[in-house]
Amino acid sequence: MRSHIRRNPRPRAKKMSGWTIAGICAAVWLWGHFIGFGETDTAPPPAPAPAVSAPAVAR
Repeated sequence: MRSHIRRNPRPRAKKMSGWTIAGICAAVWLWGHFIGFGETDTAPPPAPAPAVSAPAVAR
């Protein structure tokens, strides 16, 4: 075992598979889609002001 450590002193990181990366991307997308990233405190749209469509005729 010591000779192996001497020949390969760096520990090698385990590579992530494509399915693992796809699963992480899907989890992030679902989190943002259903739960959100804190964008729930948006202001409601302002109420439209009534527009004058025809002049009032006094009788």
